[in-house]
Amino acid sequence: MKIHLLIPVVAATLVLGGCVVTPPTVRPAYVAPPGVVYVEPTYVSPGPGYIWEYHPHYGWGWHHPQYGWHRGWR
Repeated sequence: MKIHLLIPVVAATLVLGGCVVTPPTVRPAYVAPPGVVYVEPTYVSPGPGYIWEYHPHYGWGWHHPQYGWHRGWR
């Protein structure tokens, strides 16, 4: 077998025989703690950086890591 004929076949096999990449699984931004029912927000996020979280005393609300709870929850 002539080597110059084998090179394109090997190159095509390497190029076309790539691996399969699956997209990452989409996870929710926040998961409810065990025993807590998830409640969807009733209004849009008050601003950038706010995350919909559960508060043990007040329930669900928007929380910002720097500014705290929206509408006065502390």
